[in-house]
Amino acid sequence: MTLDTLLGRREVATPDDMETFGEKIGRMLAPGDLLVLTGPLGAGKTTLTRGIAAGLGVRGPVQSPTFVIARTHPSLVDGPPLVHVDAYRLGSALELDDLDIDLDGSVVIVEWGRGMVDGLRDRWWEIELERPRGDQLDVAAPDAELDADAPRTVTVTRHPR
Repeated sequence: MTLDTLLGRREVATPDDMETFGEKIGRMLAPGDLLVLTGPLGAGKTTLTRGIAAGLGVRGPVQSPTFVIARTHPSLVDGPPLVHVDAYRLGSALELDDLDIDLDGSVVIVEWGRGMVDGLRDRWWEIELERPRGDQLDVAAPDAELDADAPRTVTVTRHPR
């Protein structure tokens, strides 16, 4: 079973459901797979990655690699390591390439990687996460409440299409 079976759009109700969805994804991945996670702050990219890590059986904890750019999580079950990249502070695809990631032997997740992975692999998946905006919920609610347990829309796309 490959990630292609999850192509399309779905609603994910809670952060726990996002982790569960990630675990399902993680069990489908193999060395050489590349995922790009796209979405605004608070959309659930790192929560999804925690689930993927659990599905892969890698060592945690999984947290956003914003300040270190990339973290490698070795396998605990004789599978591929997970390389978790935050490309937010990278200026170009060349800077991503300079990280010298083992693309063939790892599962690689790149947050904020839209437009940066073209040419790294022949095939990759983009997972776009959308969270409700203020006009879709109580506009008087603080941002923290908007991000809490509001459902997310998740779209899985394969590239090239």
